Amino acid sequence: MDRDFIIQITSESLKLIRTENNYTQDKMAEILGISKKTLVQIEKERTYANWTTTIAICALFRHSETLQNRIGGDPMEVIELTAHNVIITPREKTMGGYVWWKNIDEFKHHRLQQNLLSKHYRILDDENYRIISTFDEDVVMEKWQAIKSIV
Repeated sequence: MDRDFIIQITSESLKLIRTENNYTQDKMAEILGISKKTLVQIEKERTYANWTTTIAICALFRHSETLQNRIGGDPMEVIELTAHNVIITPREKTMGGYVWWKNIDEFKHHRLQQNLLSKHYRILDDENYRIISTFDEDVVMEKWQAIKSIV
């Protein structure tokens, strides 16, 4: 999943996100810091949101079912991965990956997972804390091997 695809998904979902939250176009435009004209253009799919607006949508509406279902979980995690490629810290508690994740491997109290929609990887500990997230399979496999050799 790259920046352009996230922008596309978010832009195409904006009207549903707005109605899901019972906001008028005026209120939604105010919340996002864009003009109502720009919001209407995005909702009518005449243009896409820019990267900054996309980040604002993902941050402010990260719990939106519409957005989570389109991105495959926490939209801010995907935004961070797109910007940084790898997230190692801070450790964040996750829901454990029961909806949008498949377990690739398990070792003692750790799970290596891949997101079914975005295709990024992560490693969770036994309390569902994220140790690492990345789109880079080589990076996650290196970390996985390090965990298996330590634990």
